[in-house]
Amino acid sequence: MDNKVFKIRKATLSDTKGIARVHVESWKTTYAKIVPDEYLNNLTYESREQIWINSIPNGGVYVAEDNGGEIVGFSSGGKERSGRYDGYDGELYAIYILNEYQGQGVGKALVQPIVDEIIGMGLNTMLVLVLKDNDSCLFYEALGGIKIDELEVQIAGKELTEVVYGWENIEPRGQRPRPFY
Repeated sequence: MDNKVFKIRKATLSDTKGIARVHVESWKTTYAKIVPDEYLNNLTYESREQIWINSIPNGGVYVAEDNGGEIVGFSSGGKERSGRYDGYDGELYAIYILNEYQGQGVGKALVQPIVDEIIGMGLNTMLVLVLKDNDSCLFYEALGGIKIDELEVQIAGKELTEVVYGWENIEPRGQRPRPFY
């Protein structure tokens, strides 16, 4: 295991460039051979930066920094957005980590503040949507996520399947052990 050091903190507007870089670079490595190359090649830091300029002030965005202060990953989450899943009130919207930092605990560390934020809203359930062909499905299963649905989505004209994973109880005092510690 590499001994790269990282810290997790709440994102600020000054983080948008770093978050956008991680967003684009991790899409290109994570979704290569899943999402059409044309789509991946057209992703820009500027377009992703605008997304985060709009999102960060609403809260629920966290970054992972290496020991040099460089952003190497981020997560975002809050209330479940679709309204289609009765009993699932919180949602992990996104989590992306640069390829060279994956498998070192950064992902699990980035999920925790989202869980804490969702619990802080008075909610105790959560879901996440992830492309079925993405290796991160194993990550969510290892965290105790249970597959509750599959959806067909289109990205750049290609039909893909998204898996919805759910956690019925993320409260530490819940009936099942909290998977995020």
